[in-house]
Amino acid sequence: MKGNALVAQTGGPTAVINASLAGIASQCHSEPNVPRVFGCRWGMLGLMEENFVDMTELSEAKLDQLKRTPSSALGSSRYKLSANDMPRVLDVMKKHDIRYFFGIGGNDTMLNVYQIEKYCCEQGYEFFGMGCPKTVDNDLFGTDHTPGFPSAARFVALSVLQAGILARDMQKVDQFVVYQTIGRDAGWLAAAAVAGKKNDADPPHIVLLPEVPFEDEKFLTAVDTAYKKYGYVSVICGEGIVYADGTPVSASKVKDNFSNIEFGAMGGTSAAMRLHRMIADKFGFRGEFQVPESLPMCSIDRAVRQDVEEAFILGYEAVERATSGASGLMTTLVRGEGNVYGISIGTIPLNEVAAKTKPLPKEFITEDGLMVTDAFKRYIAPLVGEIPDYFQF
Repeated sequence: MKGNALVAQTGGPTAVINASLAGIASQCHSEPNVPRVFGCRWGMLGLMEENFVDMTELSEAKLDQLKRTPSSALGSSRYKLSANDMPRVLDVMKKHDIRYFFGIGGNDTMLNVYQIEKYCCEQGYEFFGMGCPKTVDNDLFGTDHTPGFPSAARFVALSVLQAGILARDMQKVDQFVVYQTIGRDAGWLAAAAVAGKKNDADPPHIVLLPEVPFEDEKFLTAVDTAYKKYGYVSVICGEGIVYADGTPVSASKVKDNFSNIEFGAMGGTSAAMRLHRMIADKFGFRGEFQVPESLPMCSIDRAVRQDVEEAFILGYEAVERATSGASGLMTTLVRGEGNVYGISIGTIPLNEVAAKTKPLPKEFITEDGLMVTDAFKRYIAPLVGEIPDYFQF
């Protein structure tokens, strides 16, 4: 099928989302049946408003620069497409002879791509829609990990390790530190904090995950135990930790356009702030809480080179498969077996990914729910790269 291509970046960015965009544009340039490739400015809003940028003439040098640029170069939004939007979407596709559509994003993005592809095909318009995975949360089904997660995981691991060393060396002044990661429903990024932990005394000492119901007394007992053993306490929490009844520890009630609870600055409160108050009130300790919010999502200076390359590969593979007749799929990373890390490219139907989350498996969580297992450490190690070994007296 000869026709133009359109690509959108939606939702929050990652440090490597533009590498996938570069991969899509690069492969489109080499496809004779794709004369032009456009990018949506501001995600699905750009699609609705026909706000496109022409990427057809981007040089190899510009594509290489794009590949190593932070945030979402096309601009993004969290606009939720509805059934009422679909006739407009189809009109836009026809007007610009768009036959190939690529969505780079997470769960909600895959839902949008699935809806568009399904509607266009039902209306008899020959159309190929493909998803390209992206999220620092690492919670998409069907892929070993998502592009952006390894770089964000390295950001968290280094930040927690260095902040923990600071807390260790300042324990006569400040007795604890609480670090909050993004990750609404899944604890992958919070768990990644252990990537720099080589022994029990190293930070973090407690990891709180959204998959494990939070208990005040259990948490405070663990804080007391860690303080008595190490002289300070390093706590990591996922922003979406909740009590057994589903109440967010952050106490946030604000919701986004997809009816998801907003955490951190977006929700006007944070789990880390609440945990800080609990510790201070119970023990009289002085400490701090750290909420980096979106920094791990756009810090290209800490990006893992392997992550950049995998993001690029998933982009061009999405184009290659679509122009070969595939549609309604998301490209995925499949990890090989054995001790040596290696990946191949696979696919999964969009309707198996859309609006779902992949929690941290039980085998990655310790029995007490306050730390991750060696199995998780083996999983994360090849993704984040080598972590520095700092001097200690």
